[in-house]
Amino acid sequence: MPLCTVDLTIDRAKFVGTGPAGERWVAQVTGMVLAGDRIRAQLVGQAADYVTVSGGVATIDVRALVETHDGALIVVQYRGRTDATTRVGSSPAYVTPTFETGHAGYTWLNFIQAVGRSQPSDLKTARYDWYELAG
Repeated sequence: MPLCTVDLTIDRAKFVGTGPAGERWVAQVTGMVLAGDRIRAQLVGQAADYVTVSGGVATIDVRALVETHDGALIVVQYRGRTDATTRVGSSPAYVTPTFETGHAGYTWLNFIQAVGRSQPSDLKTARYDWYELAG
């Protein structure tokens, strides 16, 4: 079931170095807008994508705080993977978002698992389509 589209604005990634898990990159997420029938929210402050690249696979790890149009605060976390054998951003990314909130109007988010797919991007912006898995 469609949940929302997610539009991101991303700063240039900084290379941290190569560690036990592979190459580590950190990119500040400076903008995030969630737009769907049941949720409309935008980023509060900044978030970050902690990317690890190993064996041609980029592993995505994002944590963000968003605020809905009616004032609810929601923690959004997602991990996923994309093909990094060419240029990161040239292939779709697949992610598994989860949510956490104490706001009564959005506690339903605490119980769902979402999945998402990005469109190829220019690394400055990204657009995801997120879906709620329904039983």
